[in-house]
Amino acid sequence: MYPYGTPTLFPAQGFDPVKDAHDLRKAMKGFGTDEDKLIEIICRRSNEQRQEIQRQYKTHFGKDLIEDIKSETSANFQKLLVGLLRPIVDYYCAELNDAMAGLGTDEEVLIEILCTLSNLEIHTIKNQYLRLYGAHLESELKSETSGNFKRLLISLCTAARDESGRVDPNKAKEDARELLKAGELRVGTDESMFNMILCQRNYQQLKLIFQEYENMTGHSFEKALKKEFSGDIMEGLIAIYKCVTNKADYFASRLHKSMAGIGTNDKQLIRVIITRCEIDLADIKVAFERLYGKSLKSWIKGDTSGHYKHALYALVGEQRSS
Repeated sequence: MYPYGTPTLFPAQGFDPVKDAHDLRKAMKGFGTDEDKLIEIICRRSNEQRQEIQRQYKTHFGKDLIEDIKSETSANFQKLLVGLLRPIVDYYCAELNDAMAGLGTDEEVLIEILCTLSNLEIHTIKNQYLRLYGAHLESELKSETSGNFKRLLISLCTAARDESGRVDPNKAKEDARELLKAGELRVGTDESMFNMILCQRNYQQLKLIFQEYENMTGHSFEKALKKEFSGDIMEGLIAIYKCVTNKADYFASRLHKSMAGIGTNDKQLIRVIITRCEIDLADIKVAFERLYGKSLKSWIKGDTSGHYKHALYALVGEQRSS
């Protein structure tokens, strides 16, 4: 077991970036494109290995691999490959930037990223965001969101969560009582108390707090959140709750949501697969099947097609069927 879970994508053994670069060039040169070769290389290498392949590609051919991929592929298959080729931090930054660009804001993306990452990850993303877009992530969030939801995101953006892993049962009881007083025991809700506790306490301590809350009220803390909050702030707090109690379940629900109903939210599907395949996607697959009664592969099969589908299969660690 990895410290955070089981990936579906591992670094390739006997990795030869020069050979990969030449094979990719060959797959795209001349008439037509060998998409299977693109999948075989790009979808079966770690993000770090892909960066090395891109350096070799540029060194040997004086061309940019991402630009070549863009001219040889299209639609979701292209989006997936280009996303995979970006350094993972740049990819997160681009997703956050896209979520806030133009009219309206995709709050779900902000929640999915900021409510689930560690302090170090958030700091790294903030620094890179400034380099890439010449703007502070925090000020962008401030101008794109409002009210309690804005305060939640700003708190998460400071990345000041205790990560010691130390637990204090008495303090947990105290916090659970404070949350009760701030919510269910009063008229209206004191959002700042929820914000403070859910953004500052370490995950192990939060587990204990939620348990204490349940003991005191006889129902889950998630139920309390649904009763006390609505809209984006509710979704954000529930995302933190789910990441504390079962992160794999949270991401399984994101994958399910991307494919449930009519049509597919490919951007969301691609993002979850890209960001989790080297971390805990094997656990997410198990959670998906437990929660929804069918395998992730069967859902991908029903919702996607062609090279895009086969590329996703490779990333989620499934063999191609017809």
